[in-house]
Order: sequence, then structure tokens, then C-alpha cells
Amino acid sequence: MFEWYGEIKAKLPRVAPVRQKFPKDSIADVAAVVAKEMAKPEIEKELKLGLRAAILVGSRGIGRLDEIVRALVNELKQRGVEPFIIPAMGSHGGGIAEKQAELLAGYNITAESMGVPVRASMEVVSLGEVEPGLPVYVDKITATEADIIIPVARVKPHTSFRGKVESGLYKMLVIGMGKHKGAQTIHEQGFERFHELIPKAGEFILERTPVRFGLAIVENSEDMPAVIELVPAAEFASREPELLELSRSLMARINFTNIDVLVIREIGKNISGGGMDPNITGRFNLPHIKDGPLMAKKIVVLDLTEETHGNATGIGLADTTTRRLVEKIDFHATYTNLITSTKLDRARVPVVMEDDYKAIALAVQTLNRVPDGQARLVIIKNTLELENIYVSEALLPEIENNPQMEVLGPVQEIPFGPAGELLLP
Repeated sequence: MFEWYGEIKAKLPRVAPVRQKFPKDSIADVAAVVAKEMAKPEIEKELKLGLRAAILVGSRGIGRLDEIVRALVNELKQRGVEPFIIPAMGSHGGGIAEKQAELLAGYNITAESMGVPVRASMEVVSLGEVEPGLPVYVDKITATEADIIIPVARVKPHTSFRGKVESGLYKMLVIGMGKHKGAQTIHEQGFERFHELIPKAGEFILERTPVRFGLAIVENSEDMPAVIELVPAAEFASREPELLELSRSLMARINFTNIDVLVIREIGKNISGGGMDPNITGRFNLPHIKDGPLMAKKIVVLDLTEETHGNATGIGLADTTTRRLVEKIDFHATYTNLITSTKLDRARVPVVMEDDYKAIALAVQTLNRVPDGQARLVIIKNTLELENIYVSEALLPEIENNPQMEVLGPVQEIPFGPAGELLLP
């Protein structure tokens, strides 16, 4: 199954280590910023002694998420509010409550670490129809037991649609708090409608539930919080688009336009909702979105992150992969996520090779009209960590006059171990 029935003819290019330079300003004292935000008069007025507060936390790997949530919990407790945490992640974790709690535990968000209950359930209630035939669902515990609802969400460009708001507070309410049923209902409308449905359904929820404010996070290029802001519910519509544009400006990227092969060492749901972020790879495969600034002829994916718990969403956007990755796939978690999203192609398994070397060599060998050893190749760890990368010799001339890039060392052959494993640090 994994054998390459033919001769390996590809000559891999030599590579050099390169540093990309991005804005790195980040928040040093997370707790102090959360405390300052909680002291805003428009936030303070919403908090009263004895209120039960549902804190919505998702499945994304947000930098210092546990510190942020713990600071929020502590500030609420100091004001006599009784918080509890709800996993708000749509169909992630295979659409199973226990698995969703496990995802939060992987980020050190547990009842023990937070000092408040984590209440995971897949039961939902309907708030009515946002338009004829389109019901909106929300978590039953939150809808029936919370006096105040606080979504905690990273604001960033989405992997499958473009709009004034994309990933963020509105999406947390509509998709995350909607659990599996709510997420599926919205996804059935197609990503091409998300730019209108997410804010529309979000406002529908705001009018019918006690969401008083949300905690928005914008990360820098190193995936650390650059902005932590409590946004009053009445300002979601005006403030979230501004935070989205800020996020877009701070995002790391691969500073080339056309390459032959992009090698990604790991993908996962903790990295991106799409496993590997198309905003970085440039490959969306969606008719309503033009491909991004980077164009890669072939994409190679070598492994899954431990934190993705076998969810291989996004593997369908690769051209080659490894036996190691395929053997880690939890098809239940992957298929649940992709069936809910209606984008089944994201779960397709690409050509599977025995090891890293063969997966990369196959991608290089199947290029057209590229001389031996001259492939324009980039190796990254994942689509979040992009400061330190490797690039092939053919790309080095583009770095000479680019102040955002710096060559760190000499070119070298790509090293592989005895089992064909990539040995670059």
C-alpha cells in the first residue's frame, strides 16, 4: 500500500535555515490586562452578586489560554459571580461531550486548574429561526442555567470564508455554542453564506440570550496574545471587524509568492480549524475564495500534532503524506468534523508514502519542468510557527533584498535518519 513502485529519481535541493521577521509585541502580564478590562464601567455594571456565568471556551490552541481563562474566572469570583466553563466547539471531539472536555484538559483547562466546574454536554435548545427554515441552536446548560454568557474567542481570518467578521466572538456563539447540531445546521448552508449568516445568527443569539460581553484575543506572529479585550455585546458588530483587520496585519506568513514544494511537518486542530491554515499555505480549494498570496505546486504533510487527538482535518489539501500520519488518524473525529462542515474533500487521504524522505521525494519528482536539485522548496514546522524555516538554494536570491528575512547558516543536504525520518531541527 505504501510502497513506491518505481525508482526514486528525484534529486532533492539543498536547504538553508532562514529567519522571517514579524511583529512580536505581546502581553507580559495577562492577569493584569484582564483585571483592567474587567474594571471598565460598561463591564462592571453587568456583574452582580450571585450571577451564574457561563464562560465559553473553544478547541483552538490559543497562546496562554489557560492563564486568560483563569484570570477571567478569578475576576468574576472577586465580584461575587459564580462562573462555570462550557466547551464551545461545535462538533469537535467527535461530537462527544467527554472528548470535548478532554480537549480543554489538553490546554490545562480543568475543574481543578480553574477552580470552577467544566460542564460538557451536547444537548441543545432552539432559539427559533433566524430565517425561514434555519433554526439556531445553543447549548442547553448555557441557555437554561446561565445568568450571563461570556464567549472567549480568538479573532482571526477564517480558513474557509471571507467577511467583515470571520473567526471570533460571533462564530463562537453561532458555531461553538451551537454544539454539533447547531454547527451542522449552519454549515449545511455552505461556507459561501457564512459572511452573512455568522453575524446575522450572532445578532439573533445576542437578542435572545444573556450575552453581555465577550473576551476577544488577537495574537501576534508567535501565537501569543497581543490584545486581550472585553467587548460589550452591543459593540460586537463594530469592534470585531476592527480586531479582525488587526489580526490579519499581525499574522505570520511565508514571504514568497511562488514555490514548488511546501513541506509541513505537522498539522492539527490546535494549529488551525483547517488543520493547516490556507491563509498561510495559499491553498483553499474553495470556489468562493481566491487562493492566497503563496502558490505552492505541491504540499507535503508529515505528521499530526499530539493535541489534535487524531483529527486530521485538512489532510485532503496535501498531495503526499506519510504512513506515520495515516496510522494516527482518528477517522471518527475527523469525519464528524468534516461531515458537519460539509467539506468532505478536507478528509481525503493523499498519496501515502512509507516515510518522510519518500513523501518529499515524490512531491519533487512529480514536478514538471524543474531541473534536478533546483526545486523551490520551503520546510516549516506548522502554519503557526513561521519564524524559523528552511528554504532551498533556488529561493535564496529572493532573500538578499528582503529586510523581513535573514539567512542563518550555510546550505546543506536535507538530512534523513535510517528510517527516512526528517532530521532538520
